[in-house]
Amino acid sequence: MNYSSPIQQDCTPELAEMRPAIRRFVGERLEPLARQMDRDGQVAPSALAEMRQQGYLGMRLPAEYGGGGFDLATYCLVMEEVARSHRVFTVMLDCTSGLTPIGIARHGTPAQRDKYVARLASGEWLGSFALTEPEAGSDAAALRTTAEKREGGWAINGLKQFISAAHRAQVIMVLAVTDTARRARGGITAFLVDQGTPGMHIARVDKTIGSDPIELAEIRFDDCFVPDEAVLGEVGGGFGIAMGSLASGRMGVSAACIGTADRLLEEAVAYAKTRVTFGQPLADRQAIQWMLADSATELALARSLAYDTMRRIDAGQDAGAATSMVKLFCSEMVGRVADRTVQILGGSGLIRGVPVERFYRDVRHYRIGEGASEIQRMLIARALLK
Repeated sequence: MNYSSPIQQDCTPELAEMRPAIRRFVGERLEPLARQMDRDGQVAPSALAEMRQQGYLGMRLPAEYGGGGFDLATYCLVMEEVARSHRVFTVMLDCTSGLTPIGIARHGTPAQRDKYVARLASGEWLGSFALTEPEAGSDAAALRTTAEKREGGWAINGLKQFISAAHRAQVIMVLAVTDTARRARGGITAFLVDQGTPGMHIARVDKTIGSDPIELAEIRFDDCFVPDEAVLGEVGGGFGIAMGSLASGRMGVSAACIGTADRLLEEAVAYAKTRVTFGQPLADRQAIQWMLADSATELALARSLAYDTMRRIDAGQDAGAATSMVKLFCSEMVGRVADRTVQILGGSGLIRGVPVERFYRDVRHYRIGEGASEIQRMLIARALLK
């Protein structure tokens, strides 16, 4: 497509050099799989292999375990580019470089790292993170899933819901209350639970508002016994492990929002140039021009804020509430861009099989996952008023 952003931005010159090769791979290898998934409603079997071959799985895991050892900015660049094709590819990145894999690499014992990290880095295994419950999600202190100490281990009881990729993952990081008095202040522990552990059941797999391959699982624990060796980090340290990875999680989601918005704007520009109504291309009409201009401006602002925050994080600086600002702005921005793009395409934007229609549904998740917009606003306000 003959489209270029009015403002070209990249974190660093090195990342600017990487972008064309990543985009070429996404267009040539992943986009055909995206179309296949739209037709079949299933994750393409070869998707993991394609991304593994390019070194995009386990990007942030240590090189000694087969990971890429890349920084956050490089990871987010790849997240941004694959999000231009299909959200499934962003889930694959998260399952091999997101909260659970990074948590094991940072806090795991040598035995845990040996067991899990190399398998996650290669994509042989996928990781999932189980926090949300019917009465707890953003309010993690309200967790009701418990882990009771038994001889040689722990018995987990409770219910988790809306857990991304849990039915496909080989290892799930489960947060459970181990001290009901302390809860978020040292009473929540992280456990590594292998798929197939007796007492853990995938109770239900839900389709979402988004594309069919994006599914969320409900997990039931009925006296699910795990050994002491399944504790990740210290007993009572689970809340800290989860919170410590929130910044990179928010930045990854924000990068996906930026990439998706860029693709949507590309589609809107191409359609406006070729669609003729009443003898004129849509691109000649001021109403359409203003929608395109607003979308391009918001996208440029999102990139600027996100890239500046990534530079600060990779430099070891405290980003403070900036990651909440980035996640809030980017997730709200992509929703507006998607809405305008559907409006520009008119009836064509409503048809299943047209990427714009699928993007429109998929991006709605971003305003809820990794902390809803309301939670981000609360955190930003809390930082201002501290």
